[in-house]
Amino acid sequence: MNDATVYDLLVIGGGINGAGIARDAAGRGAKVLLVEKDDFAQHTSSSSTKLVHGGLRYLEHYEFRLVRESLIERERLLAIAPHIIWPLRFVLPHDAGLRPKWMLRLGLFLYDHIGGRKLLPGSRTINLREPPHDAVLEDRLTSGFEYSDCWVEDARLVVLNCMDAKERGADIRSHTECTGLERKADRWIATLHTGSGTQQVEARTVVNAAGPWVDAVLGKANPGKAHGNLRLVKGSHLIFKRLFDGDHAYIFQNKDNRIVFAIPYERDFTLVGTTDVSFSGDPTGIEISDEESTYICDAINEYLRRDVTPDDAVWSYSGVRPLYDDKSSSDSTVTRDYVFELDKHGGAPILSIFGGKITTYRKLAEHALAKLGTFGGQGWTADEALPGGDINPEQFDRFVAEACKRYPWFPPAGVLRLARAYGTRLDRVFGSAKSLADLGAHMGGDLYAAELEYLVREEFVTEADDALWRRSKLGLHLNDAERANVSDWFTAGEFTD
Repeated sequence: MNDATVYDLLVIGGGINGAGIARDAAGRGAKVLLVEKDDFAQHTSSSSTKLVHGGLRYLEHYEFRLVRESLIERERLLAIAPHIIWPLRFVLPHDAGLRPKWMLRLGLFLYDHIGGRKLLPGSRTINLREPPHDAVLEDRLTSGFEYSDCWVEDARLVVLNCMDAKERGADIRSHTECTGLERKADRWIATLHTGSGTQQVEARTVVNAAGPWVDAVLGKANPGKAHGNLRLVKGSHLIFKRLFDGDHAYIFQNKDNRIVFAIPYERDFTLVGTTDVSFSGDPTGIEISDEESTYICDAINEYLRRDVTPDDAVWSYSGVRPLYDDKSSSDSTVTRDYVFELDKHGGAPILSIFGGKITTYRKLAEHALAKLGTFGGQGWTADEALPGGDINPEQFDRFVAEACKRYPWFPPAGVLRLARAYGTRLDRVFGSAKSLADLGAHMGGDLYAAELEYLVREEFVTEADDALWRRSKLGLHLNDAERANVSDWFTAGEFTD
C-alpha cells in the first residue's frame, strides 16, 4: 500500500474518548480514521448521569488531581459548547447520622476553589424549610447546601466531536467494526467489517478507545496474551414524570456512602441515578435490574415527601463503565481517573485507554497524543468551539430570543429545543423554510422531516433510534404512532445522504 494512503492514526471506538482524540489529532494535521462498530455514543457515552462536574464525592477518596482537572475542564467545556452544556444548581441536604456538616462545608469550600472557578456561582448554605424545598423534602431535613455544576447532552457531545473531526479531514465511520489487527514493524493492518463487506486499511498508530471492549481489541492486537486491567461497573438510571418543580437538582447521600442524583430532565421528567454494580459478560444491550430499580427508589424515598416505585418510571437506561481496575474493594470507590497502556513492543504502537469521565475527555485526548509523542503541534481544543457552540454562554437566552424572531412561525418551545441541540447550526436545520409546510412531513410534536434530513446529512444518523434516543431524546416525548412515523420515514429512505 502506498504511504500516501496509510493513516497516521486509527482510533477504535466512537465514544467520547475516541471522538475527542480523533478531533484533536485531525486538528493537528494528522490523517485520522475513527471506526465504531455501532452508532456513535451508543453504549457507555450515552448512558451517563449527563453531568460535566468535578465529582464532589471523589474528594473524600483524595482524588484531588482528578477533581481539580475536572473542575477546570468544566468551565472550558461550558465555553466551547454552551448549547449542549449549561449550569445547574445542586441542592445537598444535610442528613443527621451521615456526613457531618463540617465535612460537607469543607468539601464544598475545596470544590469552589481548587479548580479556578470563574463562570459559575459558588456554594452557599440554604434553609430547606423554605420554598421550594419545604414542599419537596421530608420534614427532618432542615438545612443544606447549594453548589454549581453543569449538565451535558452526553451523546451529542460525542457526535459534535465526530463532526468537527470530519470537518478537519478525519475519516469518520460508524457501523464499522475492527475485526482484525496485524502488527508490522512500522504500521498496523486492520481488517474492518461493515454490512457491505470487509476491507483492510493501514495505520501507523492505533488508539484502542473501545470502552467495555478494550480488552477484546487488545486480544486482536496481541492474541494469546492475558489482559486483566479492565473493571466493568454497571450504572443504571430511572426516568420519572417530573417529581418536583424548579430548575435545580438534588444530590442525596445514601447510607452506603454513595450518592444519588435527582435532576430535571427533558423539561417534563426527572432523571434519578446512578448505581454501581460489578458487571461481567457482554455489555451490549444491557438493562436495569429489579434490584437496581429498587435501590434507586429506596434511596430517593428517604428524602422526597412523594414516594415512588419502579412501576412509576417511564423509561430507564443502563451502561457499563470501563474503569481501570485499581483493586478497590468497592465498585463505587474504584477510580474514575483515566489510565493509559502503551504497547510498542514488537513494532507499531497501540495505546489503550481505561477509565475516564465525560468531563475530562478533552484533556484525556491531549494526554493521549502526548503519550504517543508522534503527533506534532500543540493542543488546540481548549478554546475552539464545537459545532454550533460559537455562542457566549452568558448570552444564550439572547441567542434563543433572536432565533424566535427569525422563525416566528415555529413554536417558541421548539426553537429553544433546536437551539439547545444545534446552537448556531439551527439555521441549517431550517434551511430556506419560511413556514411549517416548508419543513416537510410532520412526525409529531415539533419534529419535522427537515430535522431528520439534517441529522442524516450532518450527524451520521442511519436509523430511527439514532435520531430519537441519541441525537435527541425525542423518543420520550413522542407517542407510539409518532415514533412509528420516524421509523417509517427511515424505512422509506426518502432522503439524500
